[in-house]
Amino acid sequence: MTSTESAAGCGPTDTPTDIDIPAIRERYAAERAKRLRPEGGDQYLELEGDFADFYEVDPYTTRVERDPITEDVEVVILGGGFAGLLAGAHLKKAGVEGIRVIEMAGDFGGVWYWNRFPGIQCDNDAYCYIPLLEELGFMPSKKFADGAEIFDHCRNIGKHFGLYDGALFSTQVRELRWEDDLQRWRIDTDRGDEIRARFVVMAQGSYNRPKLPGIPGIKDYRAAGGHVFHSARWDYDYTGGTADGGLHKLADKRVALVGTGATGVQLVPHLGRDAKELFVFQRTPSSVDARSNPPTDPKWAASLQPGWQEERKRNFHNWSPFVGVVFGEPDLVCDFWTELGRNLTARIASSPDPASVTVEQIMAFREEEDYKIMERLRRRVAEIVADPVTAEALKPYYRFMCKRPTSSEQYLDTFNRPNVTLVDVSESKGVERLTEKGIVANGQEYEVDCVIFASGFEISTEISRRFAIDQIVGRDGLSLFEHWRDDYKTLHGMTSRGFPNQFFMGFIQGGVSANTTAMFEQQAEHIAYIIAEAQKRGATLVEPSQQGQDEWVATVRELSIDNSAFELSCTPGYYNNEGRGGQERNGAFLGDFYSPGFYAFGDLIAGWRDNGDLAGLELR
Repeated sequence: MTSTESAAGCGPTDTPTDIDIPAIRERYAAERAKRLRPEGGDQYLELEGDFADFYEVDPYTTRVERDPITEDVEVVILGGGFAGLLAGAHLKKAGVEGIRVIEMAGDFGGVWYWNRFPGIQCDNDAYCYIPLLEELGFMPSKKFADGAEIFDHCRNIGKHFGLYDGALFSTQVRELRWEDDLQRWRIDTDRGDEIRARFVVMAQGSYNRPKLPGIPGIKDYRAAGGHVFHSARWDYDYTGGTADGGLHKLADKRVALVGTGATGVQLVPHLGRDAKELFVFQRTPSSVDARSNPPTDPKWAASLQPGWQEERKRNFHNWSPFVGVVFGEPDLVCDFWTELGRNLTARIASSPDPASVTVEQIMAFREEEDYKIMERLRRRVAEIVADPVTAEALKPYYRFMCKRPTSSEQYLDTFNRPNVTLVDVSESKGVERLTEKGIVANGQEYEVDCVIFASGFEISTEISRRFAIDQIVGRDGLSLFEHWRDDYKTLHGMTSRGFPNQFFMGFIQGGVSANTTAMFEQQAEHIAYIIAEAQKRGATLVEPSQQGQDEWVATVRELSIDNSAFELSCTPGYYNNEGRGGQERNGAFLGDFYSPGFYAFGDLIAGWRDNGDLAGLELR
């Protein structure tokens, strides 16, 4: 499919109809049960002590020692990925100066700085995902843009808005503490800095801290000379090659890859081609659809009118699994993310009287179309993978969106290579241990020279681990980690009482979109407005009133949709808090979100800004 064809929209896909849904439902439940672990997110190691280097060591930028900084500054943004860049961009547009970005990486980019593994690409529509395309005059070279291209765009955002001038790179924040006598936040770093900021924007993003499965023996394997690294800290000195592949130093190496999520799907084709032997350890298979990724059609790009990206982002949201029933507009994105919406809409439209279809019928139709899509994907595995045992292990038995969907033209084919072995560890709920020689699974030891963990990020673990800061202490010694231990307490998901002049970005209590950067942009605009208004009105402090916060929390809870049945039916993973579902609101992947919808939330906060009275906030 070319970009031009995408612009014209597309219709439903052909999916199997000869399926036994009750039998498949039982299979889904059985597959979930054998993977479920009672410890949930605690099964992952915290990256501290002997494991701190998996997080803190930067393989791409040499750390240069510098003198500590002691200063007062207007705004500090913590994080230099898309969230922090968008916060800085909107603050600049709102006329706010005196901005300093603190980032532990050696440059802007966030996930696109750290993730440079072979084959890395955007895995949803780049024309939607990459922000500020029109403003910076940039067009992605293809639908699923390469990581290096996105990283370059991140740096161009930093240059365009002058954010490099106030950036502190290779610097990790250790503690945030509100100093009431100074009416400022004191920020202590690993460089000995003591920075006092009037406002702090928490923009670390959702994928900033790698996680490791709690496998015994990692230290022993390393001590014996085995090589280990995480995919988010790729070691090209060991593998050779670049993000385009060519891992020539693996030609005589036996490699173990632990993890078959979105990262693993992109990695396996390169490792399988270049390593002497590759063992892929899989707890749960990903759903892997076809991946059409043509170059951007220059005629299509030239035909776009101002505002095209916002139109496309809204269209993608409407057709995405978050909404999924759309009449009267084409599907502009037209890929595996929007297939369920296309098929469901066509199913409703084919009813004798579409206008009379009830919500209950729509949900029943949705479930049926979901089962058909997943059966299509399982049959695709059987068509591509030659060995029937391997093919069966690679089939995803769960509902669509229980695990992040993926697409690839090479992943499944790689398992037909004689040097590639799939090791299914679903029965043992994961790898058993590492030894001095290799890795043990299902009672068998696999001798390997290198273990690569593609095990994801701290997304649904305990909140203090996700923020990756030792302490965040607000007024009267109140710890944010204690304040939010059981659930979030905010106004609009971006401010919290007891933490004046502090703003939060991410999945908390706001709108949720399938396009994460659109969410960051919505939040950045709102935060920039509040900070700019505080400056204009001469306010020293901004924080929610108790009533304003209570009312927002009540609104979120009253409007919430009970997704627990779906979440608890899903295979364990970060989408459902490792099988626990929404039992812990602040451990839910999507946070405690505003269920009427992402753009409904955007309209709500835009109306709040237009009203001008900053209802629910206290300015002092």
